[in-house]
Amino acid sequence: MGVVSKAWGVTVPVSGEEWPHENENSHERAMSAAVPDLDVDDMIDVLATGADHLLSPGVPVSQLDHALQTAALLAHLHPGDDELAAAGLVHDIGHLLPGGTDEDHATDAARAVRRALGERVAGTVGLHVAAKRYLVANDAGYGAVLTSDSVVSLRRQGGEMTHDEAKAFLALPWATDAVTLRRADDSGKVEGLEVRDLDSWAPLLREVTRSAASCSGT
Repeated sequence: MGVVSKAWGVTVPVSGEEWPHENENSHERAMSAAVPDLDVDDMIDVLATGADHLLSPGVPVSQLDHALQTAALLAHLHPGDDELAAAGLVHDIGHLLPGGTDEDHATDAARAVRRALGERVAGTVGLHVAAKRYLVANDAGYGAVLTSDSVVSLRRQGGEMTHDEAKAFLALPWATDAVTLRRADDSGKVEGLEVRDLDSWAPLLREVTRSAASCSGT
């Protein structure tokens, strides 16, 4: 279990947990409990279904193209950081799982990939929505880069953070990585941009899986 944060009024996650959604109800908890553990082949298959799903009616980029663009940008800006690129690729996979919602997709994605990709990837993915709330509150120019779908979902996800919430967020493991992921997330919505295809990411995901298994001793 995590520890209680007065700043958030919820339980702060420790290793192996995610940031819980503040308005989570019993039905949503039941849905999250059913999130499957995905291996690399599963991730590729689920991400491939994103080709048929737009990010939103106002953003003419598919879920798959968004995942590929985000991963490619992180790989370009942070060469050699395979875990960060992997996080970019799978950060929105929760949208493509059964019952996925804006409110819970980050937590569901983190749970789905944790066993295969390890704590850093899962922790970074699990905080990427909180990172948006943090940036809205602490970067004066950030709101201008948000697309219409992100503005709408921000309201459902709790809005901008208070000062105390932001302080609590920054104290979390992987918060800095989550902010880095979030900025790439916001930039990975370019219609018609050509980047490397989904299958080309499989070797990197498998390498991250091997590294995670080595670190966990499995």
